[in-house]
Amino acid sequence: MILHNIALFLQIVERGSLAAAARETGLSATTVSERLAALEAHYGVVLLNRTTRSISLTEEGRLLAEGARSLLGEAEDLDNRIRHGAKTLTGPIRVSAPNDMGRGVLSATVARFLEEHPAISVELQLSDGYVDVVGEGVDIALRLGQITDSSLRVRRLGEIRRVICAAPDYLERRGTPRNPSDLNQHNCLVMRFGDGLDNVWRFGSGRTQQVITVRGNRIANDGALVRQWGVEGHGIVLKSELDVGEDLREGRLVELLAKHAPPPTPLQMLFPPSRAQPRRVRALVDWIAEAVRHATDAEGIAERE
Repeated sequence: MILHNIALFLQIVERGSLAAAARETGLSATTVSERLAALEAHYGVVLLNRTTRSISLTEEGRLLAEGARSLLGEAEDLDNRIRHGAKTLTGPIRVSAPNDMGRGVLSATVARFLEEHPAISVELQLSDGYVDVVGEGVDIALRLGQITDSSLRVRRLGEIRRVICAAPDYLERRGTPRNPSDLNQHNCLVMRFGDGLDNVWRFGSGRTQQVITVRGNRIANDGALVRQWGVEGHGIVLKSELDVGEDLREGRLVELLAKHAPPPTPLQMLFPPSRAQPRRVRALVDWIAEAVRHATDAEGIAERE
């Protein structure tokens, strides 16, 4: 019973309230409250500070949340191996990824993975904004760019080339930029990340680096939408070639300013700072790493470390 109550405690933390955890688990709010009280009585400490509108972790609650994921993962892994055999992988995996990458490489990889491991379920959370990997119970997060949360475990997958590109019909109407400074005369489609705009585009490196602040009439916090606008001919975009590789091959987009290529950006997988991962998570991690390696090797779009 103690493991079930710890699992319910994690649901409360990840969902942000007792009521949300009750909806997620199908339990009554009274039952959730009683089981949380029983868990606190077991440890002899308060795990959550509760008000009518919010909850927050006490120091003891934070320690339990950090260790519980590893404990529950190992217990579930052992249970599955006994019930279903050592070679069978079962259970849920929660994956976070940027919108374009999630709909592209990741979605195809998950489909193949689930064909081989039908007892596993995968929940994809696609977002180009900040995701609280620990607080939202994410098992694997794929991210482009520098990582600011030093508490997370990181597996680097390589350096991904970024591409300036536009649709052929846009270039027919507006002309083709020959130098980065020419972008000042063009409509550039810009991503928003949280409170900041990705409108400062860098070209080259070292002493030859150029920095251009671009402008345009469309801004979105969804990378897939920015890519779609580019394909539809609304302006020039800066995208990972992992996202627009097929568009470039099929001619829907044309690469620009190749001699002034922007610096590549790191791609990595992030994990909660627990001591161990369930076998099913480790298996999917390896599938994703191999899929990215294959895609980048095939298209020549990753610079190996």
